[in-house]
Amino acid sequence: MPGEKQTAVKYYVGVDVGSASVRAALVDGFGTVVAHAEQPIQVWEPQPDHYEQSSADIWAACCSVTKEVVRGVDASLIRGLGFDGTCSLVVVDKQFQPLAVNSEGQNHRNVIMWMDHRAASQVERINATQHGVLNYVGGAMSVEMQPPKLLWIKENLPESWERVGYFFDLPDFLSWKATGVTARSLCTVVCKWTYTSDRGWDDSFWKMIGLEDMVKDKYEKIGNHVLSPGEAVGEGLTPDAAHDLGLPAGIAVAASLIDAHAGGLGVIGADVKGHNLPCENQPITSRVAMICGTSSCHMGVSETPIFVPGVWGPYFSAMVPGLWLNEGGQSATGKLIDHVVRGHVAFPELEAKAAASAHSIYTYLNSHLDLIKKSLPVGFLTVDLHVWPDFHGNRSPLTDLTLKGMVVGLTLSRGLDELALIYLATIQAIALGTRHILEAMQAAGHDITTLFLCGGLSKNPLFVQMHADITGKPVVLSKEVESVLVGAAILGACASGDFASIQ
Repeated sequence: MPGEKQTAVKYYVGVDVGSASVRAALVDGFGTVVAHAEQPIQVWEPQPDHYEQSSADIWAACCSVTKEVVRGVDASLIRGLGFDGTCSLVVVDKQFQPLAVNSEGQNHRNVIMWMDHRAASQVERINATQHGVLNYVGGAMSVEMQPPKLLWIKENLPESWERVGYFFDLPDFLSWKATGVTARSLCTVVCKWTYTSDRGWDDSFWKMIGLEDMVKDKYEKIGNHVLSPGEAVGEGLTPDAAHDLGLPAGIAVAASLIDAHAGGLGVIGADVKGHNLPCENQPITSRVAMICGTSSCHMGVSETPIFVPGVWGPYFSAMVPGLWLNEGGQSATGKLIDHVVRGHVAFPELEAKAAASAHSIYTYLNSHLDLIKKSLPVGFLTVDLHVWPDFHGNRSPLTDLTLKGMVVGLTLSRGLDELALIYLATIQAIALGTRHILEAMQAAGHDITTLFLCGGLSKNPLFVQMHADITGKPVVLSKEVESVLVGAAILGACASGDFASIQ
């Protein structure tokens, strides 16, 4: 209206470190992504089941994508910064310099990735203790969590072990780089390190598994100052970090989230009025957020702790403050589909035809399935072809990392039809795995009516439809597809004080 003062729009930056790339977004106060940038990061695979990254490479990518999304924006309107990242393990010495996590002594490779399974024998020994803290991870710790990785380093890399100053979960490393403060997020320490929100660290656990070194100096190496996700860290952005990121010094930096939890935060609170969904006017506890990328995570919240055999948690305030989180997961989903499709003998033909039609290989496969489906719905094409999808072990609810994948019903045909069918059967197997997880959660006391999907695979209509068909639940997709980045920006918005809480 004339004569009324226009309130200037406020912006928040979300930075998401995924497995293969770093992304940043500039998000306004309404949750709209106004600018978006992405840059790949390097992964080393020096031997099977070993996956490593470089924290310097990751931080450099964070800086370049952040500079890109804020270019040309009035810096005084940027109010807060939130990070999320994969729950990979970052190792630095007492001067915060990178420290090798490999026998080659390559210090720049100082990150053991979340999907690294090198610590299989260590996790077996930890689970054999049956220590009480394991009740909070579904009864058995995963090889993808941090204690087995710490034990592996201690037993295999004594030189690095002697020189270690700090172990960070990657999201906490990012907030440290931005603020110079070593505070850890409640999300990371509760979900991946056995911290409990009421009792903190349990000395007896670390001593029992042979990591008594963690206890000394009040757990300084792994964190003795814990903040809730979205809480402001320290004095905000340091001048050095501000210069690197292209942001104003002193803006609020939030305690971070693991990437899946940021995705959950970005979708689980979505407004669904007027769509006639079963979760409308129901508490948020009737929703499950599914973050589908390289792997998949199934996030459900509850008012009281629910212990689900084979499903991680219950974790208090790990995603939505004040609510307990259970987290189911599948170790390989996007990575599995890619593996199956690219490894097929007809892949070169698929690649050529997709390129000629100017479509992605998955869009092309989806339309090819529509061509061959005849009269029945597409799902019935695989009546004789079945995939067991645990090529990288089973995370939930079987918690068996020794499981392998399987395909039943192969024929001698080698063409594009056969590739399209095995692609469909793989997606169906993943959806059946989701159904298995949801059934375990419901049997333990969750009341789940609706799925909220985000992440790369949620952009594939066949993946979404198979999840709806196989679970029998409606699937909601957010209008803002970059839900993980929105979740990270929500953290920054909360830390800035512009919003009173995450909710």
